[in-house]
Amino acid sequence: MKMSRMYLPTLREVPAEAVIVSHRLLLRAGMIRKLSNGLFTYLPLGLRAFRKVENIIREEMNAIGCLEFKPSVVVPGDIWRESGRWETMGEGMLRVTNRVAQELVVSPTAEEAFTAVLRSELASYKQYPLAVYQINSKYRDEIRPRYGLMRSREFTMKDAYSYHTNEASLDASYQAFGQAYRRIFRRNGLSVIPVRADSGAMGGSGSEEFMVESAVGDNNLILCPDCGYAANDEKAACAPDLQTNNPTTLPTSQPLTAIATPEVRTIDQLTAFLNTVPQAFIKTLIYRAVNCELDLSAASNVGSLKRVTPANAPTWYPEAFFAVCVRGDLDVNEVKLAAVLKASEVALAADLDVERLTGAPVGFAGPVGLTGLPVLADPSVMALHDAVTGALQADLHFTHVEPGRDFSPWLVADVRTVKAGDRCVNCGAAYYGKKGNELGHIFKLGNKYTKSMGMSYLDENGKQQVPIMGCYGIGVDRTLASIIEEHHDADGIVWPMSVAPFQVAIVPIKYEGVMRQAADRLYGQLAAAGIEVLLDDREERPGVKFKDMDLIGIPVRIVVGDKNLPNVEVKLRSGGELRLIPLETAATEVHALVWAALEALMSGDPA
Repeated sequence: MKMSRMYLPTLREVPAEAVIVSHRLLLRAGMIRKLSNGLFTYLPLGLRAFRKVENIIREEMNAIGCLEFKPSVVVPGDIWRESGRWETMGEGMLRVTNRVAQELVVSPTAEEAFTAVLRSELASYKQYPLAVYQINSKYRDEIRPRYGLMRSREFTMKDAYSYHTNEASLDASYQAFGQAYRRIFRRNGLSVIPVRADSGAMGGSGSEEFMVESAVGDNNLILCPDCGYAANDEKAACAPDLQTNNPTTLPTSQPLTAIATPEVRTIDQLTAFLNTVPQAFIKTLIYRAVNCELDLSAASNVGSLKRVTPANAPTWYPEAFFAVCVRGDLDVNEVKLAAVLKASEVALAADLDVERLTGAPVGFAGPVGLTGLPVLADPSVMALHDAVTGALQADLHFTHVEPGRDFSPWLVADVRTVKAGDRCVNCGAAYYGKKGNELGHIFKLGNKYTKSMGMSYLDENGKQQVPIMGCYGIGVDRTLASIIEEHHDADGIVWPMSVAPFQVAIVPIKYEGVMRQAADRLYGQLAAAGIEVLLDDREERPGVKFKDMDLIGIPVRIVVGDKNLPNVEVKLRSGGELRLIPLETAATEVHALVWAALEALMSGDPA
């Protein structure tokens, strides 16, 4: 391609709307343009890089036997009602109604679409397992799209789904996708951090996210420097604390005592009033949970839960309230809490609900003597001795509280937010934290969608069974932006060879005379050898050409100048010394350079 035929509207100034590096450089390098808030158009150079990322993903999906489909982007609302996500996906899902009053959805994800297509096709166990994927547009009505391609409303996803008759088959597929993801990100030149993660609205059990470090990341990563444990803070667990409020392991012999605490509500106020530490308190928060799916058969003390709903109610609760207890210096992790309760949403109860359910103003709730509400306690609470908690009356607290003696929770579960400095659940080392952005996520979904949507097959004995699923997603646009976040310098983008819009740029000092002849000759040789080459044939000053090439980040730059002929200058955008190479051998040497860089990304060798 010659620059005179390329549409490349580069910008010298940084657009005010762009905050992060990738957004600034994609706009400045003439690769994208904003159409509306959260909506972007790829320009030709940016689209070439986008297609490179897309094709790497496609190659690795095909390599593990995943079959590509092309579903529609607009899908019937009926299938979302079948799965139960018509309401639970919330306002982020764009719903429309067509001229015949049919409800439609602009796909934010495609579990329903693939299951609706395949449920009438996969009738026998002999047709399993099956893995399918698409690379397609999605739409999520983000309330605050930001950071360019990192969080836009319309975006491109690779989402894959696998269907299985047993857990062993699902696990094998899950592992294969995990390895394919590692190859995909390596070939894209990305340093990813695989972390344990919560399945969220997708449902299911096993879940792993692939993160890149980012100062503006939406996720908090919890990492162990010794054993390599890595998790999103929505999922991270930690070892029990070395000591609680009382370093002894023996409960106090002092009886439960009520103490007046006028106008003292917060942990900080109580700490000062009682001259103690936050670790001595049991913090009790009342939560409202929506769409709980609780299995009461394995629960102890279910009587308190039955007070929330009738005793003969099904295991699905459209709304329920819970008292959640954590140690005073800790915070409740609402993602963990929602997972424990199998709820689509959890939130702190309104003040009026708190007073109605506990009989006390906000700030005086506690688990001792609480009736009518199931009490869920974090293990940090059960390790306390001689603790303090609200006494279910205004201006009153209990001291000398002993969990197990003075109250017994309905359920003990990990619902604390783990943070840097907590101890590793595996080896005991102190965690450290990083901010990260999610590029890919793999899930074991179980039968969440196949069961609700009536998908079944006949097993070896002719009995009808429900298949189980896996789900595997990668954000293509976000991957592209993350490559720039990791590979750039003060002058512009530094593309890895695998995803660069062109692999080689030829820059004649002047496109005339012997320089033009040499540039055209080299251009033809490289193109014939299968190298993607951009020839800057513009009538511009050399400084302008060099600035543009640094900005758009082509990996190899060849400068043709009359002072050096019959040699040409070859320089890597990523750094290193400028080399003079004879024109006669330049095409061969540059071809070898390009392929060495591609092979290094394939093998994982940073050299």
